[in-house]
Amino acid sequence: MDILVVGGGGREHAIIWSLSKSPRAGKIYCAPGNAGIAQLAECVPIGVFEFDRLTAFAKEREVGLVVIGPDDPLAGGIVDAFEAEGIPVFGPRRNAAEIEGSKTFMKDLLHKYNIPTAAYEKFDDYEAAAAYLQEQPLPIVIKADGLAAGKGVTVAYSREEADKALADIMVSKVFGEAGAQVVIEEFLAGQEMSILAFVDGETVRPMAAAQDHKPVFDGDKGPNTGGMGTYSPLPHIDEAIIREAVESIIEPTAKAMVAEGRPFSGVLFAGLMISPDGKPKTIEFNARFGDPETQVVLPRLKSDLLEIFLAVVEGRLADIEIEWSEEAAVCVVLASGGYPGSYPKGEPISGLEEDGEGLVFHAGTARGEDGSWLTNGGRVLGVVGLGADIREAREAAYARAERIAFPGKQSRSDIAMKALV
Repeated sequence: MDILVVGGGGREHAIIWSLSKSPRAGKIYCAPGNAGIAQLAECVPIGVFEFDRLTAFAKEREVGLVVIGPDDPLAGGIVDAFEAEGIPVFGPRRNAAEIEGSKTFMKDLLHKYNIPTAAYEKFDDYEAAAAYLQEQPLPIVIKADGLAAGKGVTVAYSREEADKALADIMVSKVFGEAGAQVVIEEFLAGQEMSILAFVDGETVRPMAAAQDHKPVFDGDKGPNTGGMGTYSPLPHIDEAIIREAVESIIEPTAKAMVAEGRPFSGVLFAGLMISPDGKPKTIEFNARFGDPETQVVLPRLKSDLLEIFLAVVEGRLADIEIEWSEEAAVCVVLASGGYPGSYPKGEPISGLEEDGEGLVFHAGTARGEDGSWLTNGGRVLGVVGLGADIREAREAAYARAERIAFPGKQSRSDIAMKALV
């Protein structure tokens, strides 16, 4: 079966790597892809929002399955476009993807169905939001309502920081229309956890749990990024807490979406906070594979990813079992200097050609005219180490990461340390 994967980052590289292991996988295309993905798939120069061109390409090549990676086209209705042409597609429809596309929709849904989350208020008027903000205790969390490439959330520890975050979103409109509304919510303290789940209506099959590192610098300092590294499993979080998160948050949310006439099909990704008393609460929902969570979750998948995708698309997820490896995985992101602010492109990368343990997923790379590797994004590479436990996987990831160099290379040195304390 020929497959088209839409997207072009580290997440899509990991998805294609996993799909390529399926005996049922034929030719894999990726639109638009990147230089690293081109080693496994034929990259097609079509943008993720060119729905007409994408559907035409899939029909012309008689693609048997389309897989959508990024959030923006899901929120824009890309799944609806493929379904209208009768093309099998993995991902939620536009009305279900709103669980990520609108934080106010997501918070209102959780509130309506009594699903644990932080207390919040929503605003579309700057003056009203600013007045409310002054009355709230610090720290406080301020979120742009719409999609902002993972950067629309500020945890403010001072009045100045809170005021600036709100003004940036609603007055300066640094996130454009994504900031037309804001959500101001209570700060939740505790351990963060990500649980991705395959979902087909009310059927939920959780994946291995993971933990992301959003801030750019060690010790969770500095501005938020799309993610500087992740690891799985989470040996410091009790299995009972993970089960409770699935049973009290993810499964009720899937049922709530069905009840709202927005049945979810695809990957539902819960960003959770485990409070000091061991109770999980919802920080956010995403409507697709996380990045870089995918880079550690899929290497632990023993089952055939293509078979799972087809089961979801065909509405028979309840009929299959999914197996996970006991092996641990740690991903260290190598980013361009200046990220998550402005950064250069076209810097030469060395150390990619050598053989070595672990996996290297490309997020932002290109090829020079001479075939050399060049940087082409903020997050450049996700270096994944595997091992019998987190310590072993972490050592493998950092050993491989150290052998890769490019001008301005930055990475965190404390990925997965929380699991070793």
